Amino acid sequence: MDTAPGPGLDRRRCLGRLAGLAAPVLAGRSLVPIAGAWAWAAAAPAQAGAQIEEPLSDAVRHALQAAVEQLDPPEPEFLTAEERLAYLRWLSRASWQLRRRKPEPQARVDFLQTVWYESRRAGLDTALVLGLIEVESAFRKYAISRAGARGYMQVMPFWTRVIGDGDPDKLFHLQTNLRYGCVILRHYLQRERGDLFLALGRYNGSRGRAPYPNAVFAAERRWRLA
Repeated sequence: MDTAPGPGLDRRRCLGRLAGLAAPVLAGRSLVPIAGAWAWAAAAPAQAGAQIEEPLSDAVRHALQAAVEQLDPPEPEFLTAEERLAYLRWLSRASWQLRRRKPEPQARVDFLQTVWYESRRAGLDTALVLGLIEVESAFRKYAISRAGARGYMQVMPFWTRVIGDGDPDKLFHLQTNLRYGCVILRHYLQRERGDLFLALGRYNGSRGRAPYPNAVFAAERRWRLA
């Protein structure tokens, strides 16, 4: 059933218009926010919707291609010692929160560091991206939805043809999947003029319906405590 967003979501729309407008500094550079064959036996179906392939202008397609092209190592650098300490405190708390989903400590650190890096690179809130991953794949690297979406952020394979090198198997690579997912979400956020509710619906293929955005917002709140 289609339902209109309640009053609580109006605040989200306003926050969405403001989020990520400033370019974060990562690895010593200012990054401007952007305008989405193996281990099959272990891949369980994910309960995600399907992003819809839509026509892109040449300018948008080239911008998205440039955004996913180069995978720099996800190693954050900080301007001050205080920023680094804040990051390490967050990493410790988030790792503890994720321990049941990812029991191996180094795997948790690698995952969280990459989420932090890629979300900031795209001008997105890290807690929001973690909430989206929780809803989309339940933190399963090899998740595949009934629609064919792949990996942590459930990226549809057509994106590798439209803006990548055409190899959908790369969507099971940690940083590649997060790079595509964050770039695609940022693209949808710009298409919806900063309306996070509609951007999340577009990401899930359920634009205008409340259940999916509400689920992501609820998961985001849990991660924001970290």
